[in-house]
Formats: sequence, structure tokens, C-alpha cells
Amino acid sequence: MITSCSGSSSSQNLTWYNNSVITNVAEDPEKPEEFTRISIGISPQIFYLSKKGNDYKALLEKTDQSHKRGKAYNIGIENNTNIIKQINEIP
Repeated sequence: MITSCSGSSSSQNLTWYNNSVITNVAEDPEKPEEFTRISIGISPQIFYLSKKGNDYKALLEKTDQSHKRGKAYNIGIENNTNIIKQINEIP
């Protein structure tokens, strides 16, 4: 698996993890009512989905597809928060 991280700044202030596969999806043990914990890569990096976000269900569906089927996505992480804001198909 090849994963690249792009630090380019966009209007949403995201760092992109390109061609990335989710390796684990679990409830956050510290704040299970607020977050789902997402692991990316072989040497996992931990990120979060906010359960309060408007697009939570759509993002969770994509993380499940990646985790269960090994599907790679481009994943946008909000800078300074470790919260996943976008998950895009790879063109």
C-alpha cells in the first residue's frame, strides 16, 4: 500500500492522505458519544469522525467500505484537530 500525505492548504484547511486504506473503525473510548476513532495505514495513524457532523453517516459508510473491502480513498483531515472532514474517491 502506498500512502502519501499532502500538506497543501485549501480553503478548508485540510491535510490530505492520498490513496489511503482504513485499517480500523471503533468507538472512541474517551468520548464514545462524540467520536468514532479511525486508523489509517499499516503503522496506524489515529483520526476521528465527529458524530455531530452533518456528513457523519456518509463518511462512516466510506470508512466501513475502506476497512471491510480494502478500498483506498483520498482522506482530508482538518489541520490541528485530527478530524476527518472529507473522504473522496480516487480519480
